Amino acid sequence: MTILVTGGLGFIGSHTVVDLIEQGNSCIIIDNLSKSTIDVVARIEEVVQKKITFIQVEMLEQKALRDVFTTYNISSVIHFAGYKSVSESIKKPLLYYQNNLISTLNLLEVMNEFNVKKLVFSSSATVYGDFNQPPMKETYTLQAPNPYGRTKLILEEILCDFATTNNDWSIALMRYFNPIGAHKSGLLGELPFGVPNNLMPHVLKAASSETNKLQVFGGDYDTEDGSCIRDFIHIMDLANGHVKALNYIEKNLGCEAFNLGTGIGYSVLNLIHTFEKVTGEKIPYEIVDRREGDIVVSVADVKKAETILEWKAKYRLEDMCKDSWRWYQAIKEYTV
Repeated sequence: MTILVTGGLGFIGSHTVVDLIEQGNSCIIIDNLSKSTIDVVARIEEVVQKKITFIQVEMLEQKALRDVFTTYNISSVIHFAGYKSVSESIKKPLLYYQNNLISTLNLLEVMNEFNVKKLVFSSSATVYGDFNQPPMKETYTLQAPNPYGRTKLILEEILCDFATTNNDWSIALMRYFNPIGAHKSGLLGELPFGVPNNLMPHVLKAASSETNKLQVFGGDYDTEDGSCIRDFIHIMDLANGHVKALNYIEKNLGCEAFNLGTGIGYSVLNLIHTFEKVTGEKIPYEIVDRREGDIVVSVADVKKAETILEWKAKYRLEDMCKDSWRWYQAIKEYTV
């Protein structure tokens, strides 16, 4: 079967493409290169040791999508493409609603037109909001606290509505927690675009003396060391979750949500100290005021994915830190 991977040159998409190809699947990658670069194609090819098919496509243009479906016999889609910065979404909500919603609606319409009815959708743990008690279960009431999260929540509802009306569709909604790490080769990882959206890139910059001190937002939370707790998951575990979800939708109809995390919570300070231990690098940091909107504890309940998808995260926090550092050292000269 041929799988279309949208946003396939991004952080999560590129690692998923590697896993898909290594398990014998054929992939078509599309990306508009707004948050990635063309050289990721060569990096993927070096990892998998074969040529891949990439097409630069702007998903806001439905004709461009239709051309891809006309040219290739696509059997299913993994949809990563979309903007993902919480802070940027607060400053530019219309940009996020326009890009994330319209691109997905275009994709859904073209898929339906070409009778492609299997979709794995990139959602987010932000749909749980800040009022649910961890560990987060897929059955919890959802309430996204920011425009980025609301685009994911709205799209989840649209996709489930669509699958209910069209009962021959199969859709998996993948709710990510905190992906970090990189491919063990050091060839693939999160590219250093602008201001980082998550913790690990800040840790890497501090370890490389690119910033004076890492800021830890809040040291007086009701946790063991006073810092926030997150469910960090290795990017290759996350990628494999999509492959397992793809296998699931090949055999099951309807719309189902799955958490992808480890089910283990690590504090921000715990991550810093683990990074120092496994790399030998000192991370200068300072505790500053709490950041508005931060959730104290965000940890996944992963029983559903483990049971239904037969998937389980296998990498430890130490592995995530080692692989992140290997990648970052390899791209110190990288400029974007």
